[in-house]
Parts: sequence; C-alpha cells; structure tokens
Amino acid sequence: MAAALGLTGPEETELVMPRVTYKSAVVEYRIRLDNSEASVEYSAKIDTGTVRLTADIEPLAIAAGVVEKRGGISYSARSLKQLRKSLQGQADYLQRVHPFFADAATAESLMRRAGAREWGNGAS
Repeated sequence: MAAALGLTGPEETELVMPRVTYKSAVVEYRIRLDNSEASVEYSAKIDTGTVRLTADIEPLAIAAGVVEKRGGISYSARSLKQLRKSLQGQADYLQRVHPFFADAATAESLMRRAGAREWGNGAS
C-alpha cells in the first residue's frame, strides 16, 4: 500500500511505544501499537511551517466525508486476529483519506476540520 500511495518508509522506533512511520511530501502517517492498552492506531501529521498538526485516522475520514460516523473501525490488538482486523480497517480509511493530502492547503484544512492537535513548530 505504501508504494501505491507514493509513501516512503517504514521507519521504525520503539521509543515509548512501537511505532512505524510512512511519509509523503505533505503528510507523515504513524501507526502505533500500545501494548498496555492492547490497541493500535493510525494518525497523520503535517508541518505547515509554523505549526504541526496531528489527527487520528477516523476523525480525518469523517472530516473528509469518506466515512459517515464513528465506530466503523476497530482499534483492538488483544489478539493477532483483532490486530489484523484493526490494521486493515484503519488502512482502508487511510487510503480513502490520502488523496486529501495531495497539497498542503487541502491537508491543513482537513486536519483542522478533524480537530487536529496543534503544536508550535519545533514540537513533535
């Protein structure tokens, strides 16, 4: 999927929790596994030059209008079967949302509509 969407990666880290990152010119996607909560979550991050915006994949899909309501995907990673289901469902949402990250202006608008968390430049 990464190659089909023109993303580079994966970059893997174990800092705080296991995370894999994929990047394009505009967006960085993060996939995090929270062992203590037994959950997995996709998020997107953009850097506007002045601020960094981060939002989870489900609110992005809703804000983009490619999903109608919350609850359509799983976050559970309590078993290998649940982890695979969660990863596949969230990957499906990512594929639907990715075209909205084609340019920086559209990406920032989507992130703000999704209620993205915001940090001043220099934070991550």
